[in-house]
Amino acid sequence: MGGTINGMAQTKVRAFGATFFVFTDYMRGAMRLSAVMEMPVIYILTHDSLGVGEDGPTHQPIEHLAIARATPGLLTLRPADANEVAEAWKVVMQLQHEPALLVLSRQALPTFDRTKYAAASGLTRGAYVLAEKSGETPDVLLMATGSEVSLCVDAYEQLSKEGIQARVVSMPSWELFDKQDQAYRDSVLPPAVKARVSVEMATVFGWERYVGVSGHMIGMHSFGASAPIKALQKHFGFTVENVVAAAKEQVQSAKKIRF
Repeated sequence: MGGTINGMAQTKVRAFGATFFVFTDYMRGAMRLSAVMEMPVIYILTHDSLGVGEDGPTHQPIEHLAIARATPGLLTLRPADANEVAEAWKVVMQLQHEPALLVLSRQALPTFDRTKYAAASGLTRGAYVLAEKSGETPDVLLMATGSEVSLCVDAYEQLSKEGIQARVVSMPSWELFDKQDQAYRDSVLPPAVKARVSVEMATVFGWERYVGVSGHMIGMHSFGASAPIKALQKHFGFTVENVVAAAKEQVQSAKKIRF
């Protein structure tokens, strides 16, 4: 399929292919050639995490996001809700020399109320502040992509009730974010805020560039398992309670470092 859409792109057809994200293991050669040849093909990749559930570790991608992000010239987008998906399509359809991956979740996810949270158009810059209390310097940064952004939003609401100023940063595309100027990147991830938590149902490899040496990464350190999604999320720590606990620990650690 990957070879086919590369061939179609040679004739100026805007081609796409779709499969489970884990099956990019079999398509990596073609995907790499898409990047080498600068073909603006579109890979629509679903079932992107432990959310596959009972299908088990053979079908649950763990290292695949890291591999995609490590491939030069390949744009990876993992949107958090329907609005971010729409914005991701706008980005992808403007590409002329760059293949793109749209990495999408299987499980049902909330669509964020954009009158309450920031506009999804922030996706065009790779990462943006989705939620925070206006005018307040954040005590902790909660960073996530895709389906895990909703965990951070729920944690943010709980932390806010407890008087802890959290900032939720949706980071659908590291590549786009890293291309932004330093001023914008610092406005999203203020260097002075050392308390940081990243949440992604994949290997934590690469997140250290954003959480820093003292940040906390909630992610995978092994392959997955076969069980209902809620059981898997609890077992591997992808719960609101775990994000809240990590945020509080980060705030306390930052205070100790400060003094």
